[in-house]
Amino acid sequence: MKVLKFGGTSVGSVESILNVKIIVESQTDTVFVVVSALGGITDKLIEIGKLAEGGNEEYKEQIKQIEVRHEQLIDAVIDDKNKKESLLQTVRALFEELKSICQGVYLIRELSQRTQASVVSYGERISSRIVATMIDGAKWFDSRDFIKTDGFELAEEETKLLLKTTFPKTMDAKVRVVPGFISSDASTGETTILGRGGSDYTASIIAATLKADVLEIWTDVDGFMTADPRVIPHAYAIKELSYVEAMELCNFGAKVIYPPTIYPVYAKNIPILIKNTFNPEAIGTIIRSRVDANEKAIKGISSISNTSLINISGPTMVGVVGFSMRIFRCLAHNNINVIMVSQVSSENSISIVVRDDDAVYACQCLNNEFEPNIKSGAMNEIKAERGLAAVAIVGDNMRHTPGIAGKLFGTLGRNGISVIACAQGGNETNISFVVEGNQLRKSLNVIHDSFFLSEYQELNLFITGVGTVGGSLIEQIHQQQEKLKREMGLKLNVVGIASGHKAMFNRDGLQLDNFREQLAKADDSNIKRLRDEVIGMNIFNSVFVDCTASAEVSSLYKRFLSHNINVVAANKIAASSDYENYSELKAIAQKRGVKFLFETNVGAGLPIIRTINDLRNSGDKILRIEAVLSGTLNFIFNKISAEVPFSETVRMAKAEGYSEPDPRIDLCGKDVMRKLVILTRESGYKINQEDVEAHLFIPQSFFDGTIDAFWKNLPTLDADFEKRRQALEQQEKRWRFVAKYEDGKACVSLQEVDKSHPFYHLEGSNNIVLLTTDRYKQHPMLIQGYGAGASVTAAGVFADIMSLAK
Repeated sequence: MKVLKFGGTSVGSVESILNVKIIVESQTDTVFVVVSALGGITDKLIEIGKLAEGGNEEYKEQIKQIEVRHEQLIDAVIDDKNKKESLLQTVRALFEELKSICQGVYLIRELSQRTQASVVSYGERISSRIVATMIDGAKWFDSRDFIKTDGFELAEEETKLLLKTTFPKTMDAKVRVVPGFISSDASTGETTILGRGGSDYTASIIAATLKADVLEIWTDVDGFMTADPRVIPHAYAIKELSYVEAMELCNFGAKVIYPPTIYPVYAKNIPILIKNTFNPEAIGTIIRSRVDANEKAIKGISSISNTSLINISGPTMVGVVGFSMRIFRCLAHNNINVIMVSQVSSENSISIVVRDDDAVYACQCLNNEFEPNIKSGAMNEIKAERGLAAVAIVGDNMRHTPGIAGKLFGTLGRNGISVIACAQGGNETNISFVVEGNQLRKSLNVIHDSFFLSEYQELNLFITGVGTVGGSLIEQIHQQQEKLKREMGLKLNVVGIASGHKAMFNRDGLQLDNFREQLAKADDSNIKRLRDEVIGMNIFNSVFVDCTASAEVSSLYKRFLSHNINVVAANKIAASSDYENYSELKAIAQKRGVKFLFETNVGAGLPIIRTINDLRNSGDKILRIEAVLSGTLNFIFNKISAEVPFSETVRMAKAEGYSEPDPRIDLCGKDVMRKLVILTRESGYKINQEDVEAHLFIPQSFFDGTIDAFWKNLPTLDADFEKRRQALEQQEKRWRFVAKYEDGKACVSLQEVDKSHPFYHLEGSNNIVLLTTDRYKQHPMLIQGYGAGASVTAAGVFADIMSLAK
């Protein structure tokens, strides 16, 4: 035997109630069908009672509207003319009863608890009649005949006896339809109710008493979800839960089933199956005593928004027996529900979480209860911190598993989410905590992602700069997205793209195949909008990627890092800026648990900075740095020859994209100076750009005039360069623009190297770095490869992004 309960959404429309018919009539076992009121009707009936009590005749129109809704449903789902007419007569008679009761309430302006129970009972009484008439071979039973209460508490023994008497094992009716939610007083026979969600409870009582094989709860979702799908679209149905896990999730906001439902069937070890009326093929969620081993530490996340934290504190609380009893007795006496409790071991404060709607009243009651203590100064005035959210992670596998709480709070902290209060029970299946209400979405997402409840782990990227490097990066990400999801379970979600004048943002992710067309149509942008959009999205696992050369953009790093947004920069300005700014950015990143990465600042995609950090972290010390760090200058000095004069090599470097639009930026050595400063700092030394001694190989006058004057005068240098080049050639030497740091001194200069030097054979635009360390003294470590070019630089930025994913 099965018990099937159908909720309000399952019977709330023609489509859904016809699904109920198909589901029930396909059953081969004897079934009880427990039915809720049509979706929204219970709330309407409560409103009707209040209108009548307040002397508002609008209640009559409201009754008429719900009567029409029921008659329209009957007309649509009952084909048999005789059955339809008989049902309509029954339903109309029930509505006449309802009108009579409400008229009485209207006249005396009083709505007692028992009268209100009678008013709201009509929702289930009418809906169950419709379902019983619609299903072939079904028989209707009035649950008030066998679900009994003592006041508004279940009269268990009498209910059990009546159920067994009413439904003997030999009964013929295969389908037994019962209105949920409603009951009657064991002494007076007056209509009572089991509370909101009581239809689930009705079904559970019947299942437990009559020893059903399974209790099926049919609703509008595929089962218990790993998290609220309205907040986390990729949340998915949990295949199985233990009774304890289900109770924890229900008690903390998961509205799949009514919390008291679980206990009766739990005591009889009867499984509960959650199914979707709108998607009956879905497997659903099975709840039972034993579940298969699951490698995931937590099964699901539940949350309650619009909560308040009330802190009760004072030195006289310490060691006083019965203090907590007074708090909770006061709240219970005033019908205030406590969601969560947190107490410090010093006993001088207790924090409780209640709903925002109860917060002011709760504070009034507690301040009255402890008024003498507060007046004497022994206790502090009790106040509420409003606008918060409570979150719980639930899972039996958390029990005796070290590190779950550490991972939880570490993950939240790295994403800039402050935990205001927390609690964990001794059974270790639930860790609950409170955060600011505006951090709820981010909290749920980052937990769902970090504990592998999501199909993919996500990194949310804001990419600024869509030139050669930024554009190449976006193309590389686009090409790799599906492979990363398939092979690494990693989703790179580009949520923002900005150029110098346009920007577009979408927390669900942007399409990358035509991003330039989209960007051209996007809203105008400036540095303020960029800052506000990135911070304002408040998205988890966020990374700001700077592929510009803008000082304005680099000035945002501090704000982003302070908001727990990782920064990956191809832009060299911040890392080579004043040492105090550089060190502050590094310190903020370390304090906030995020990353400030800029590997491509030196050597494009070469792993130079990473290698230096690895050496230092393993206890080595960098003694000397020698490097060729300008791909542009190396290109120029490799191309110069008897046939190709110096001025022509500069033009070639510009034409092939190696140099800046104004090649004087490369020729003056400033870019190399910046790179040397960055490497020296990462090697553990304090240095600024002005500390680097620069030896120019072109007269200063070439840098002072206009760019046109520069190009006009540049050929005047050719003869001197050719004369010097010929001398070098005879000596079998070559020019290299070398950056060097040793013994506290840094310099950049054009040097002559012979065949024995590692720099001699450096080709094209390659970079090379020699690192002399305590461990690599006799034979310095050499790192060499492409040091310029959009694709390799973009690949280096991509590598930094991937290091965050790891």
